[in-house]
Amino acid sequence: MRLSDSPPPDWPSDMPLLPFDEANAQLMRTVAPKGWIAPVPKDRYHLVVIGAGTAGLVSAAIAAGLGARVALIERHMFGGDCLNFGCVPSKAVIRAARAWRDARTAAGRFGGPQVTNDGDFGAVMARMRGLRAAISPVDGVERFRSLGIDVFLGNAAFTAPDAIAVNDTVLRFRRAIIATGARAARPPIPGLAETPYDTNESIFSLTERPARLLVIGGGPIGAELAQSFARFGSAVTLVHAGAHLLPRDDADAAHIVTTALESDGVRMVHRANVERVLHDGQQFSVHLSGDGAPSVVEAERVLVATGRTPNVDGLGLDVAGIRFTPKGVRVDERLRTSNPRVYAIGDVSSALQFTHVADAQARLVVANALFFGIGGGRASALVVPRVTYTDPEVAHVGMTVEEASAQGVRIDTIHVNLEDNDRARLDDEPHGFLKVHVAAGTDRIVGATLVATHAGEMIGEMTVAITNRIGLGAVGKAIHAYPTQAEVFRRAADAWRKRAFTSRAKQFFALWFRVFT
Repeated sequence: MRLSDSPPPDWPSDMPLLPFDEANAQLMRTVAPKGWIAPVPKDRYHLVVIGAGTAGLVSAAIAAGLGARVALIERHMFGGDCLNFGCVPSKAVIRAARAWRDARTAAGRFGGPQVTNDGDFGAVMARMRGLRAAISPVDGVERFRSLGIDVFLGNAAFTAPDAIAVNDTVLRFRRAIIATGARAARPPIPGLAETPYDTNESIFSLTERPARLLVIGGGPIGAELAQSFARFGSAVTLVHAGAHLLPRDDADAAHIVTTALESDGVRMVHRANVERVLHDGQQFSVHLSGDGAPSVVEAERVLVATGRTPNVDGLGLDVAGIRFTPKGVRVDERLRTSNPRVYAIGDVSSALQFTHVADAQARLVVANALFFGIGGGRASALVVPRVTYTDPEVAHVGMTVEEASAQGVRIDTIHVNLEDNDRARLDDEPHGFLKVHVAAGTDRIVGATLVATHAGEMIGEMTVAITNRIGLGAVGKAIHAYPTQAEVFRRAADAWRKRAFTSRAKQFFALWFRVFT
């Protein structure tokens, strides 16, 4: 794809998206068209949605499809973080990195061809940009206008409990939804603000592979991108304050991921504090403290992946009587704010900052806001899977051991190692496990953690089971194709049955077979 040092004439001046190639130009025309002419506003809308990320797009589309008068406001780019700086570009990069690793290891693992030359990092990123642009029309401005939604591009702010101003236009509403999402947090590290550090909003604009990359943060984003860039050939150091990677996940799962990252060449620095960050115009010097931590790490680029900050600034929330904190807009079980006309969904109000949660909340909130809760429900009733897309992946749904203990729920845990799964061994992907937590003395599934190469594709079986109250015994009755890694769920059910085979049952069968001769 053609790269340019200067933006095309129709490129919005406030968009940092790089490079200036055809794919990004197509993306910008789709999600942030320059010169957009706003429609004449309705006297009053049934629903005004602020923010055109997943939460806002889904709620606006559903409401409009039901016949409501809907206005949708976006100040940056349609598609939000997921399309432009998150799920879509990151998974394209992660998949490419896996292909690079497979190519390098094919000879030793499978007797494949010996790969000796390096790959083309620029081509990896060009592929990502092309895919992102090709996917973008689904989230594009024109599509939502075609759905009958009034689209306004600009900054939105409440001017009254039932009115929102965008640019010089005031929109009155019966109900409103705040879906402004979140942005990468900047930790209070001395010197960091004065340096050209990267976040997920800039790392996907790279066209050249950094020789040395330092990642600050041991959560999912930090782990995923550290592994990917190491597989591309960068010398990667990952620094975080925790005792182990992925602090929200099962410690055994985190250990397997840590081992995988280290085998890919990532240098791990645990229990480290970043004291200050310096940049001399050419490279970063990151000063650390902590037991075993090096005093200084130097790198060409620094990626900060230390969490997300909800976008609540400049919305005039006080004017509308909407309570919020630095952690986001406060909502009740029905996703309603302290202003009964206004709801909030997605990353701006949810502790679970996932695209699929934003989608699920959008489906709830339309019914709760426009139909008095008919067909809606409580956000806490959602059964939410989460996935970290390292290799192997870590997928979890339901309660963790710690959450069950805090809630006074007694559990039994069934543990099945992936190394005992034939397909995993044949695929040379044996590093992982399944843990299923059931209510003590029953087969009722309350949580599950799966570590496997395609754990994200497989965890849905446990999500369906928990959502529909299908016991582990019933999961085991379903025939699972052989050989598949999904057989691990049947193995877990078999292990539960064996554990449930009590001494009294053994005595009964012993008596039966003495009689049945």
